[in-house]
Amino acid sequence: MPISACAHRPDPERAGRDPESAAHAANHGPDRVDHRQPGRRGGASCARCGNPVARAHTVVTARGSVICETCRDNGYVSCENCGAWNRVGDDCGNGCDDDPDDEADDDDGCSCPVCLDGGEPADAVVHDYDYKPRPIFHGGGPLYLGAEIEVGTPPGGYRACARIAASHLGRLGYLKDDSSIGDGFEIVTHPMSYPWAVDHFPWRMFEELRYNGCRATTRTGLHVHLSRDGFSCPSHVYRWMKFIYRNERQVTTLARRVSPEYAAFTDSDRQAVKYYAKGAKSARYQAINSGNDDTFELRIFASSLDPQEVKAALGFAAASVGYTRQLTVPDICRGGWGWPAFAAWLADQPAYAPLTRQLEALSCAC
Repeated sequence: MPISACAHRPDPERAGRDPESAAHAANHGPDRVDHRQPGRRGGASCARCGNPVARAHTVVTARGSVICETCRDNGYVSCENCGAWNRVGDDCGNGCDDDPDDEADDDDGCSCPVCLDGGEPADAVVHDYDYKPRPIFHGGGPLYLGAEIEVGTPPGGYRACARIAASHLGRLGYLKDDSSIGDGFEIVTHPMSYPWAVDHFPWRMFEELRYNGCRATTRTGLHVHLSRDGFSCPSHVYRWMKFIYRNERQVTTLARRVSPEYAAFTDSDRQAVKYYAKGAKSARYQAINSGNDDTFELRIFASSLDPQEVKAALGFAAASVGYTRQLTVPDICRGGWGWPAFAAWLADQPAYAPLTRQLEALSCAC
């Protein structure tokens, strides 16, 4: 039986309670709670994950439960009507109704798009391809990464899989339609620092999507956006792009694909790196797409529902920027642009352990 989006994992806040449950009463919350009010109790425990949490980092849900910001971002949505926080898939605890006079709303369902159960629910969580909300930044900069993970869905499974992905993402990201995938959707995250992503991304989402028949196919890719503000200067951008282009063989091995159609390595792009570093815009379907105002898009990776491979992709994006940040001319003359020098540097960077493991598994560490 497929795992539903609303019951994909045990939830201490949800288990064994209704809107008037003991969890609600224990927090002494009123039936209607302003979602902007922080938890009032110092040293409280999150009702969802059970971890101790400081008062400044808590939120009170519509049902009066105190939850931490991490759980809020990864499993709750803000009601479109009253703004209160509700667990993804739950009706609004404040009893919101989109239109009290509309008979279609008489089932007391919440009007939040992700909570809709009638009609075509996938349409409520999978946005049009051009959808682009205001970014929500997670973690500390200056380098932020945004992932676009294309996912293929099984016959008849599009709706269920979309709701599973949305329930895990919460406010961290959203889903978009992409005609190039065929049957499937694109998981898009808001900007994250690499350390924040490793610690807080809902990695278990991939397991549940695989369990429900989702897969990465030859038509799906994984793109990583890197904030331009994460580079120290145009020279840093130049060194980073040069490093990527000079190591095409190792990079495509790590990326698990060669894709001239969607992520081309071309001689003309190699020669134009100095112009891209100064702000020139490339064509979109290149290994590095410089056509965006605020980000560079690393389009090289095959999509994956394996956390190890996704962590390695994010890790390479961040590590390649970090490595080239302080790369000097003498370093370059001693082979600093080469892959062995990068691998040696990486060996002393424990933060990038997922990338190191992936390189070893692919036998392209040096």
